[in-house]
Amino acid sequence: MFFFIPTSIIAIIVNWKNKNIDIRATIVVILFGICGAIIGTKIANNLNVLELKKYFGFFLLVMSIIEIYNLKKEYRNYKNTDNK
Repeated sequence: MFFFIPTSIIAIIVNWKNKNIDIRATIVVILFGICGAIIGTKIANNLNVLELKKYFGFFLLVMSIIEIYNLKKEYRNYKNTDNK
C-alpha cells in the first residue's frame, strides 16, 4: 500500500505537466469515490463477517463473468477484423 502513494503522486505530476488531467472529471470521480467509500464502510460495519464474505464472493463471481464475456466479445471482434 505504501508503494502506491508515491507512484500515484509521480503519475499525477507527470500527467499534470502533460495536461492529461481533466479537472472536472477528476473532481466528479473523487466525490463519488469518497461517497462510495463512506457508504461501503457503513454497510460493511453493519454486516457480520460471514455475510460480508458471501457478498464479496458473489461480487467477484459476477465481475469474473462480465470480464469473461467482454474478453470473448473482444476476441470475436478481433477475429472478424483480422479476416477482412
